[in-house]
Amino acid sequence: MTRLAQTAGLNDIQREILATVRDFVDKEIIPVATQLEHRDEYPTEIVEGLKEIGLFGLMIPEEYGGLGESLLTYALCVEEIARGWMSVSGIINTHFIVAYMLKQHGTQEQKDTFLPRMALGEVRGAFSMSEPALGSDVSAISSKGVKDGDEYVLNGQKMWLTNGGTSTLVAVLARSDEGHPEGTAPHKSMTTFLVEKEPGFGEVRPGLTIPGKIDKMGYKGVDTTELIMDDLRIPANRVLGGTTGRGFYQMMDGVEVGRVNVAARGCGVAQRAFELGVSYAQQRHTFGKPIAQHQAIQFKLAEMATKVEAAHAMMVNAARKKDSGERNDLEAGMAKYLASEYCKEVVEDAFRIHGGYGFSKEYEIERLYREAPMLLIGEGTAEIQKMIIGRRLLEEYRFQG
Repeated sequence: MTRLAQTAGLNDIQREILATVRDFVDKEIIPVATQLEHRDEYPTEIVEGLKEIGLFGLMIPEEYGGLGESLLTYALCVEEIARGWMSVSGIINTHFIVAYMLKQHGTQEQKDTFLPRMALGEVRGAFSMSEPALGSDVSAISSKGVKDGDEYVLNGQKMWLTNGGTSTLVAVLARSDEGHPEGTAPHKSMTTFLVEKEPGFGEVRPGLTIPGKIDKMGYKGVDTTELIMDDLRIPANRVLGGTTGRGFYQMMDGVEVGRVNVAARGCGVAQRAFELGVSYAQQRHTFGKPIAQHQAIQFKLAEMATKVEAAHAMMVNAARKKDSGERNDLEAGMAKYLASEYCKEVVEDAFRIHGGYGFSKEYEIERLYREAPMLLIGEGTAEIQKMIIGRRLLEEYRFQG
């Protein structure tokens, strides 16, 4: 057990699951993460190991073959995985969001078809909301699904699809004007389509192309791609929930729990950066003593540890609020915002503690320094989180004049 970021009130099953994941991270992920990351190599053996210990079905109900665990349990597992290598937590997260959306919004037939195989990791999920010209303006989505008999014909280009190559089920958000007359608010004319495909790149099914991986600064190993639909035909029974026009709300529900996940990732990366910094500070000597004995370094370590604790506490609070069935967009937004910003700061401080060696690819902190910025953008930028937080605060503290 690490001394920082402890979580009170866990039951025996939760503690056992976390101990299993932590042991897996220490033995199977940390020793190979930097090497795989430098090669931008998909962590096949790691993913297979996570399938074996049941991580792909962690929150899927037991009736569908999953473990039926809470969002809190999942977030704490993600925190541990990100401590080992953030890219692996991304592979799990996109799968988890699709499974969550199916569980919450899918028809019974959709749940029966996909959830048991998703629990085993046989079906791997990805979700696709962003587009090349979209950014944070979801209302500007231009991809479209048009009904044609018992099918929908999808056209458009999607962007930043995590697990684009390895996934076999993609939840795609597109416009569907059928049943929604002109002038309907943009968010009320969007639909989530469940698109099945073969893993790989190129044309993975008629009308659907997954180009090669996008070359990124960090967050390597996991495949991030575009998704191009050109008269892609899917059955009408692959509309999530069976009714058009609900896609925006379904996606936002998924992104809300995804924000807790990104907060957990930030906590995990920050924890690892602190571990590397405090360890190096006790090994490196200057002016006749370990640099950890210099007051300036002790101040830095104190600030880093406090940020790790604060981010963890907010992430746990957001997860527990969602598990209680309450609205948690305020808490999730705060947790995602704080954890990602603090993660960046803790990683940079650990980088500074390493001095010139932090710039060397031989040291793990170099990888973390390139990975942390992705958390500032994923699942909504800091500016988007502030908008969400500000609007919710004005709802809660409405002036009564």
